[in-house]
Amino acid sequence: MYQESIAHLKKNVGPFEKTDTKSSLWQLVNTLGPLLLLWYAAYASLSVSYWLTLPLTIVAGGFVVRTFIIFHDCCHQSFFKSRLANDILGTITGVMTLCPYEQWKYSHSIHHATSSNLDKRGVGDIWILTVDEYVAAPLWRRIAYRIYRNPLAMFVVGPVYVFLLQYRFNRRGARRKERINTYVTNLAIVALYALLIWAIGWKAFVLVQGPVFFVSGLLGIWMFYVQHQFEDSYFENEEQWSYVKAAVEGSSYYKLPKLLQWITGNIGFHHVHHLSPKVPNYNLEKAHEATPELKKVTTLTIGTSLQSLRFRLWDEKGKTFVGFKDIKHLLRKPAAASQVKSPSPSLQGK
Repeated sequence: MYQESIAHLKKNVGPFEKTDTKSSLWQLVNTLGPLLLLWYAAYASLSVSYWLTLPLTIVAGGFVVRTFIIFHDCCHQSFFKSRLANDILGTITGVMTLCPYEQWKYSHSIHHATSSNLDKRGVGDIWILTVDEYVAAPLWRRIAYRIYRNPLAMFVVGPVYVFLLQYRFNRRGARRKERINTYVTNLAIVALYALLIWAIGWKAFVLVQGPVFFVSGLLGIWMFYVQHQFEDSYFENEEQWSYVKAAVEGSSYYKLPKLLQWITGNIGFHHVHHLSPKVPNYNLEKAHEATPELKKVTTLTIGTSLQSLRFRLWDEKGKTFVGFKDIKHLLRKPAAASQVKSPSPSLQGK
């Protein structure tokens, strides 16, 4: 579908890779300012009614997602021109979003380098099995996969597991800088939460931070999930895999209402981001509008994106996602003589 080379497309989006310091600083103000005010307002509203508190925490959760997008840009060194400034702000926003900066930056860089590559799954990805892998898998692996792909597990248990547990530990073989950053992030989170609990009490803290965490975590995982898990997505083995096709065919344009687009830091233009991670989030829409080839990508709306909940397995023959019901007839056939080894599940990298 796309014959243009990566050099051609990169040339088109190149002008939008430039960081604008004023835009970055203004985004800090209009993101962190409202987040802090909303959090305090939610706490103050506890003395009135929890039904007033909940809407405030939901909106605050949205601003945590927007804060995460700033963190995400820092990981790509696209928020500020200075690497040091990106590293410092990335670590600070990592504390606010419960994500260790160096650890997440490492796994996310692998995600970008291997997205849609069937031979390089397992780091920074949603766990995906092909139809053949699932059919050949032992019963225990099928059960584990079905549990993992259940929406309750992915979007309710998932945020708790990923943000509260998985990110607290270093990966095996992590470099010293990465390990230290994880320790610093963990200590800073404990100190911040301890200070808040000391100031307002643990009950008030849980009543406010609990829903803020849940809403932001659910939205974060959903955004990452839906922008690669659509019916006519792109997945290939190493020999046929293309970086350009992975970006423009394996990543969707999630067309959201303007307010939600703003809250989510334009990450709905995910195809542009995968093509050129150096484009700051506030330039993603501009790059999309200025590049005709990028307007041809799969466009999802909130309504059509909900269909992705039924997509469970990648059908290599049909080049499409299918559900478990679609392959029931295959499970009644004799098991394959040899089982295909599948990569380990991971929800990192939203």
